[in-house]
Amino acid sequence: MKKNLIRIPGMAMLFAVLLASCTDKLNLYPTNDVTSEIVYATPAGYKQSLAKIYGSMALTGNSGPAGQPDVFFPGSDEGANADFFRSFWKAQELSTDEAVISWGDAGIQDFHNMNWTSSNQFLTGVYYKSLYQITLVNEFLRQSQDDKLGTRNITGADADAIRKYRSEVRFLRAYQYWVLMDLFGNPPFVTEENVIGGANPQQISRTDLFAYVESELKAIEGELLAPKTNEYGRADQGAAWALLARVYLNAEVYTGTPKYTEAITYSKKVIDAGYALTADYRQLMLADNQMSKDEFIFTINYDGAKTQGYGGTTFLTHASVGGSLSATSAGVNSGWSGLRTTKALVQKFSDPSGATDKRAQFYTSGQNLEIASQTTFTEGYAITKFRNIKRNGSPGSNDVFVDIDMPVFRLPEMYFIYAEAVKRGGTGGDATTALTYLNAIRTRAYGNGNGNINSVDFTLQYILDERARELYWEGFRRTDLIRYKQFTEGSYLWPWKGGVPGGTTKSADLNLFPLPSSDLNANTNLVQNPGY
Repeated sequence: MKKNLIRIPGMAMLFAVLLASCTDKLNLYPTNDVTSEIVYATPAGYKQSLAKIYGSMALTGNSGPAGQPDVFFPGSDEGANADFFRSFWKAQELSTDEAVISWGDAGIQDFHNMNWTSSNQFLTGVYYKSLYQITLVNEFLRQSQDDKLGTRNITGADADAIRKYRSEVRFLRAYQYWVLMDLFGNPPFVTEENVIGGANPQQISRTDLFAYVESELKAIEGELLAPKTNEYGRADQGAAWALLARVYLNAEVYTGTPKYTEAITYSKKVIDAGYALTADYRQLMLADNQMSKDEFIFTINYDGAKTQGYGGTTFLTHASVGGSLSATSAGVNSGWSGLRTTKALVQKFSDPSGATDKRAQFYTSGQNLEIASQTTFTEGYAITKFRNIKRNGSPGSNDVFVDIDMPVFRLPEMYFIYAEAVKRGGTGGDATTALTYLNAIRTRAYGNGNGNINSVDFTLQYILDERARELYWEGFRRTDLIRYKQFTEGSYLWPWKGGVPGGTTKSADLNLFPLPSSDLNANTNLVQNPGY
């Protein structure tokens, strides 16, 4: 069993907090007289609350222990109520060429068919999960101000530690606001300054939200611990720099103004901070992948004993297994016969067998490359990237709930950001260095220099395709395709894009998801995105 979670005596606390913008189903009420004054009475209580905020990325609902109530999110099954990353992943991957799913849950096929609406339960789920974590952060910040610490007689080293926690949770809030900015554009906006139970939150524009995320990350940059010095799975300066680099790379999409020079600056900060590639790509998504911590900049930690739920990497591992692909080969007890990929991803590899490029992890026996029906598991190649097996071949700690951590940021993304920003005209970097970074990724993939590229191959389209080969199923693809103007446009088609076998052009309005109708009904300050 991995020992990579925040070490605390327990996580039994509830917040008497309210996010007024959300439906009543998202309100959190104390049911056992556990109030903020009790939760935050001691330094240990602050550490427990910090763990709860991190845990809300990996667990369903309230993230509490057995016997405590879950927060109810719209929808009635684990698919809609799963953890943050499973919800985020569906929006980012099922809407693209990288993934299809065979299931028939209401709204699930809307992603690949690109016909989602404001009542889609899965979009509603990720929206509220992001707002939920923001709510937890806001309450932590209210309770950790110096005057609060003083009245609770928390001083000295304990108070200093809590101030460090504040910078970490501000990072987590900035990350979730990035998610909302990327997916929905113009969400409601709340901080610790908003009065609990007061007026409904105002809507913030995408441009203003970009400025806020940027300013928050810069404000905490000097307060966070140095890269690689915090506990595994907790935010440090490297995580803040990585998020800034990602935000700057997409700045033109978010604001209309490119910031490629800034993307170079911050990706280089991460690259120069001492991270290193894991020698074997196929070890990145195994049960003991905490051993890749030199490559991982920030992770969502999953543990078969401590984070039991059907989201995250448990979802990615089980749902990828079906047909003649045995569950034992993935280190789990059963397959859910759900997820596959389209030939558009497969054909980005010159040799999909994996013998040449080790990143090609496809299961083909009994699977058809062509997809005649999205709801038939054997149509489309299966993916074997996520396996609940350790490097030495032994199984994970639990064959139902997996031990595979999910990297939110890892070093190759920073290499790609640097290279793309250079190619798009950013200053402060150079093509020779960018090519070196890209070839480091290729050398790892091929095991030798046979896959290395030269300056002629170094194009923007190459970078997009290489990002797919390296980062597939890690939650990047929709954002990448939008940045390259290939998501809704007809310049790039993939099987069943828009619900058509050969793919079709869709409205540019789909580059943003709709705000959930439930929140529009609850908060009259919100205006729906165009086209919905």
